[in-house]
Amino acid sequence: MSSTGQGASNEAAARERAQVQAEANEYRQAYRRDKAKSQTVGNMVAALVICLVVVAFLILVTWRSKPAETPKAVEYTAQLEDARAAAPWVRGPEPMPAGWTATSEEFRKPEQEPMTWHLGVVTTEKKYVGLEQSNVTGGKFQAEKLGRTSDDGTTTLAGVTWQRKVLLDRKGENALVLVGSGVTTIVTGNAGYPALEAFASVLR
Repeated sequence: MSSTGQGASNEAAARERAQVQAEANEYRQAYRRDKAKSQTVGNMVAALVICLVVVAFLILVTWRSKPAETPKAVEYTAQLEDARAAAPWVRGPEPMPAGWTATSEEFRKPEQEPMTWHLGVVTTEKKYVGLEQSNVTGGKFQAEKLGRTSDDGTTTLAGVTWQRKVLLDRKGENALVLVGSGVTTIVTGNAGYPALEAFASVLR
């Protein structure tokens, strides 16, 4: 073979080797890029899993079941006696139904009438019963304490007839209303008529 032909052959071989080397380098670079991407995604997933585990652990450690709230009892008998001394028409439970707890009381004797007496009670079922009294017999006092109402029949307790009311502005609440002798007495709450009647029947 002539020196010219041999040189051409060497150049072709060199180009082929260079092409193979370039392809190999490109493959290695592509492999490194794919590996880096895979590692990045894997790291993100691993970090997310770790975060979720930490959050779950913190929730498990810090969460505590909220204990049932116990209503704060108030001593109402002394205030009741003071109210009766000023207004003989004031009534209170004698005795308080077993397990029921008085949680609020207020007697208001302003310089000008009307006077008002309030006693709030929580039943054993954690329902509310409230006593509202005033030495007025007009509809304004009822409207202030009950809002809009509709009549729901009557209840007779110890020979006395009370008007049943459904409270239209308060879901699930009812009232017993007694008007007479210049006094309005209201027993209201979300405990249901039987509980309201039980409370009204022990008012003295």
